[in-house]
Amino acid sequence: MSIFSLCLLLCAVLLDLAAGYLTVTIEPLPPVVVGETVTLKCNFKTDGRLREIVWYRVTDGGTIKQKIFTYDAMFNTNYSHMEDYRKREDLVYQTTVRLPEVRISDNGPYECHVGIYDRATREKVVLASGNVFLTVMSPPNNISVVAENTPAPFSRYQAQNFTLICTAKGGKPAPSVYFKRDGELIEVISYTQPSAGDQGGGSAWFRGARPLISRDLDETKLQRSLSLLDPESRSAHLYTERPQRVRTQGLRASEPSPATEVIPETVVSREFPRWVHSTDPLYYFSHTHIPQSDGSVVVQARLTWTLNPQLDNDALFSCEVKHPALSMPMQTEVTLAAPKGPKLYMTPSRAKVGDTVRITVQGFQNEVFPEPLFTWTRVGSRLLDGSTERDGKELILERVPAELNGSMYRCTAQNPLGSTDTHTRLIVFENPSMMKNTQSQNSGASHMNAAGGLTWMALVLTVTVELT
Repeated sequence: MSIFSLCLLLCAVLLDLAAGYLTVTIEPLPPVVVGETVTLKCNFKTDGRLREIVWYRVTDGGTIKQKIFTYDAMFNTNYSHMEDYRKREDLVYQTTVRLPEVRISDNGPYECHVGIYDRATREKVVLASGNVFLTVMSPPNNISVVAENTPAPFSRYQAQNFTLICTAKGGKPAPSVYFKRDGELIEVISYTQPSAGDQGGGSAWFRGARPLISRDLDETKLQRSLSLLDPESRSAHLYTERPQRVRTQGLRASEPSPATEVIPETVVSREFPRWVHSTDPLYYFSHTHIPQSDGSVVVQARLTWTLNPQLDNDALFSCEVKHPALSMPMQTEVTLAAPKGPKLYMTPSRAKVGDTVRITVQGFQNEVFPEPLFTWTRVGSRLLDGSTERDGKELILERVPAELNGSMYRCTAQNPLGSTDTHTRLIVFENPSMMKNTQSQNSGASHMNAAGGLTWMALVLTVTVELT
């Protein structure tokens, strides 16, 4: 090696010693849960004199670096660059920053930049940096179960598919969702949810259900259905033909009288549907992930099977959600139940001719899921507006005439599990105010007729006198 080469090598070594060395490392962070406190620690080694330490948050895929905290070693001061967003950073020891109560928006990469003075010039700053990724997890904050396409009618003769939808909101990353029936995990067949156009073909995209085993038949439900028959095994019927009109003329005003007569409910369609066999249902499962602007994911899980009212009535279905931020699964549950006897409430309690009467469903004798469909009819005739039936939880009869006295109304509540009827009779009382108005109009007309007759007689006498 020549002397010239040795000199160059010696100069390089001397320059390197003059510049000093600087290395920066950051310890990796485990995932944290929203609300926890995170400590970002920047480790560096150098033989130079520290100038500053700056923390950055990297956004938009690394294209934007937002300065969040600075330590100035020259003046031994530190300050946050996040004043506009409420100061949330604390300097623990020069290189260490604590983020209390982290949010989902804090998720992402961070960089620590360390600067030292160049020992050769004392003016030039030598920089080195390290980076770390902060993963913020958020457990679901809301889960719910609803029935798809409800309210829906009950069909005694045709099998129909039934779908439960479980929605989990606020989770990051996306949680896992699964269904249980009566506390036991349901074995499902996963499928890809078809488009809206494919679903228009009915239930053809489902495979046929296998026959149910006979030991699964519920004898208690059979007995309950048989109890609706009279001792001669004939169906019990509610007598509603030719409702007897109630006379109100003889009632005294002080005598209390109900405006409605509560008719015992008649349960219809509670016998076994004609299409049901002994079957073991197949459950089909699908789920979709919907990303949200805050980084969380909404998960919708769907469980579909061919409904069997004989076996599914009173069945408990639960949706459970697992997430790494949860120590135990979240759960919500629903019990499938057919409606039994809606409770009807009528206002006013004492209806008079000309009043507007409202018959409203106030509740049920049991909890009902899914949501029932309500249909109102008038027994033996049309409704007041001329229609044959009306949907909704309330039936409004405007300005009821006296002819509706004694008429009976039927409220049919049904969901895919069954149907039930409840009847109520409307009793209309005379309206004293309307009677007074009628009497005053009649008396006024008679006075006018009398006055007109006297005027006519005076006119005739006057003409007769003038002629004579």
